[in-house]
Amino acid sequence: VIVSLILSHNERENARGATLVINMHDKTTEIINPAEKNEEPKRFTFDYSYWSHDDFSKRDSDGYLLPSSPKYADQQRVFKDLGLGVLANAWKGYNCSLFAYGQTGSGKSYSMVGYGANKGIIPVACQELFNNINDKKSTGDTTEYEINFSMLEIYNEQVRDLLNPKGASTQKGGLKIRQHPSKGFYVEELKNVPVTSYGDIENRMEEGTRNRTIAATNMNATSSRAHTIVAITFKQKTKAKGNQSMTRTSTMNLVDLAGSERAESTGATGDRLKEGSAINLSLTILGNVIKALADRSSSKKNVIVPFRDSALTKLLKNALDGNSKTIMIAALSPADINYDETLSTLRFADRAKSIKTRAVVNESPTEKLIRELKEENARLLAQLKGAGTVQEVKVKDDGQASEMRQELEDVIRQNEREMEEMKKSWEQKLKETEKSREDTEENRLREKRKTTPHLWNLNEDPQLTGERILIQKQHSTIKFKNDVLSIFPGLDLAKTVVNGEPVTGETVLHHNDRIVFGSNHIYVLNYPAEFKAAQETGKEFREVNWDLVQKEIAKSSGFDMDTKGKSKDELLLQEDLMKIMQFISEANAMSEELNKKVVFEIVLVSPQARGLKEGRTEIFVRMRNLLNDATWLWDKNKFINRKFLMQEMYQNFLQTGESKVEKEDEDPFWEPTDAYVLIGSVQVYMETLAYMGSLSELHINNADGAALVDDADDIESPEDLIGKALYFNLNITNIRGLPIKFNKKVYCKYKFYIDTNEYKTNIVEGTINPDFNYTERFSFPAVTNQLVNYLENEAFTIEVYGQQNLEVSANKVAMSTKQLQHADSIKHGNAAMHNGSGHSTVDMDEIFKLKCSLAAAARRLARKDGKLKRIGKLIKESKGQNLDAVQLEKLEKILNTADSKLFKSAAKLVMMQKKAEMNNNSQ
Repeated sequence: VIVSLILSHNERENARGATLVINMHDKTTEIINPAEKNEEPKRFTFDYSYWSHDDFSKRDSDGYLLPSSPKYADQQRVFKDLGLGVLANAWKGYNCSLFAYGQTGSGKSYSMVGYGANKGIIPVACQELFNNINDKKSTGDTTEYEINFSMLEIYNEQVRDLLNPKGASTQKGGLKIRQHPSKGFYVEELKNVPVTSYGDIENRMEEGTRNRTIAATNMNATSSRAHTIVAITFKQKTKAKGNQSMTRTSTMNLVDLAGSERAESTGATGDRLKEGSAINLSLTILGNVIKALADRSSSKKNVIVPFRDSALTKLLKNALDGNSKTIMIAALSPADINYDETLSTLRFADRAKSIKTRAVVNESPTEKLIRELKEENARLLAQLKGAGTVQEVKVKDDGQASEMRQELEDVIRQNEREMEEMKKSWEQKLKETEKSREDTEENRLREKRKTTPHLWNLNEDPQLTGERILIQKQHSTIKFKNDVLSIFPGLDLAKTVVNGEPVTGETVLHHNDRIVFGSNHIYVLNYPAEFKAAQETGKEFREVNWDLVQKEIAKSSGFDMDTKGKSKDELLLQEDLMKIMQFISEANAMSEELNKKVVFEIVLVSPQARGLKEGRTEIFVRMRNLLNDATWLWDKNKFINRKFLMQEMYQNFLQTGESKVEKEDEDPFWEPTDAYVLIGSVQVYMETLAYMGSLSELHINNADGAALVDDADDIESPEDLIGKALYFNLNITNIRGLPIKFNKKVYCKYKFYIDTNEYKTNIVEGTINPDFNYTERFSFPAVTNQLVNYLENEAFTIEVYGQQNLEVSANKVAMSTKQLQHADSIKHGNAAMHNGSGHSTVDMDEIFKLKCSLAAAARRLARKDGKLKRIGKLIKESKGQNLDAVQLEKLEKILNTADSKLFKSAAKLVMMQKKAEMNNNSQ
């Protein structure tokens, strides 16, 4: 069953003035391309299309969202259509799978879990399951019911048991995924706990979520970026004829996938480590699996389905291609700013709807199950001894034989565990679980938090928000005296920020204050007594969410985060800034702990600096070596890709204590020392050339210094060039005053007009004042309208590249990354975060552009002046001949007309230069 679902715009989409691009009619979902609104909408048909965007009202008593029209699909309707089927199939003994796919913030968690009174499919289905069991027992039903719960996550292709995080999950590589001959893939040593009520399930889910939060914090990650699989196994044991025990088993797999945008937003064009990250691999493989299954369903031959290529697809094999009744919810963002992601989700779901699974009832005599496991173990043991009835498989070498032997032994152990579990009574299992449960302590802490001030963590992932986890010792000190909470800075250069401001001394804390420990561990203070007192006076506290804190951090770093009067492009830039800033914090934290001695900084690059006339300002990231100040500039996607690879390295460091890589070029913190890096760029505006002028900075002239075209004085406007021949040389003579670290090799490159080839100067070595003496001749036998428009309105960009001198100061070698970062912050202040976001660079570009306009206007005025002098002489002669007075007055008016463009350009240039001087003096 394939379902599409949309919710209301989230807070971020509303702040950015998002418009609706989704519509639904019965089972059909339409999406409109916001860039081409006149195009026919793209249409997709599914089993259900749920509209939950508007047409609802909130019930006062509990906040439940009620339909205001038949179009709105509330949680009750969704459960009636989907949840009741899941329950009915579980009672019949079918395996069931439910997973939601879509980008972050699109409503996956709302549909699966819900919030408040708006409970999702999972809690309602579980509660109904226990209600049905209790109803049957109350009527004297003698069936024995067993419900077991497990919870795991897949992060970076490693499986962790969220109910037993300190067990086998801690071994290198995480828990092992094995393949059973008849049952398919399973996770070895995964903890399954018996539960007797939905309250038990809630407590276990809370326990697992808390362990996810701790793992994400330890990984220096603002969210876990992991997939979570909750499995609820429902067994019904009855007595059949002859007093034979029958067991009917159903496993409900509830899959919470990481946001789908994470797989596509990390492509780093040109990066040597582009294919390295395994963090996003699973969603990519899932897409490949869906496509292959869809191809196979359409009768394509020889289709190989790559289930084995990722941990996620191994564990979803039954849900997608085996013994399971499966529901997939495609959660859609209705906002125009998410059009590409939403269209991708719709296409994913459209492919998935052609897949067919083959569910069967899982019912067998209990004794038969045990007997079959014993027989299978006997065969496997015989195979291990080399004397079994199963034909032995030929292997290539001893290593492969050892691996096969290990797999056989693992299957035998798993069978033995299953037989032992089958022999135990339900009461024995419950008793064993009670011994290891920590519910009493958890309940005590839950009650204590109702009256005691405490911190709860804030995470980008809503499911990881609200948990109470530990902070590093001596990071900061919080004191509670006379009902007043205060925080003090800690030892060892530890960084603490409250409500966006650094903690430099004693700071009094209040309810709802936001506290950031280190680079990215964010907490909110809950002070119950202060909250209660405020409520009595009618005071309201603002809702604290992830975006609010990120805006505070960005604002304190010098970025303009006000949304009033901003264009859509500026609002999107703000959104990108908040996301990249948290990634920057994570990367810097990992660099510090791995002692990589580099720091990452945000750089805002205008479209003009990228060689474009117009467009969005883009975010780049500069990696700077703290030992020698060498820098490398990465685009946003390359940095995100590298950040995921850094997390892989850091995870390995936590497990093994090692962070070394076999080859230097496999290190995501490393760049080759001989790489040419962009030093800077300048835009060259061509307007002066359109009027046959020249700029001294570029020496645009003919090779022999003659006029650029014949009859140049006849060029009154650029249009006069059309059809004429144009020849000129572009000279790049030299550069003066490069930074001292670029004294190795330097060159310039550019593209001109419609030429796709790059032009390069020669490479100059050993100086910060390189002389290029470069000349390139351009020839245009007949000037076209396109060329005139280019010369008058466009610009080309000259980029300067160089190799860096990587000499290291002797006193820095022994310093740690933390010490180097601290010394660097003292030296540069907050310059790292401001770099590229100031106005001086933009002003200098504008000044240069105005200089070009001024030179072109001066050229025009000089020509006009000569012609007007001749006209004046003509007028004088005409008056002496008593010619028509009206024509003479017109000529006198022309004679007295000044070139206003020259005056305006000169005035604006003076103002821009003064502004730039004031900016430079204030820094």
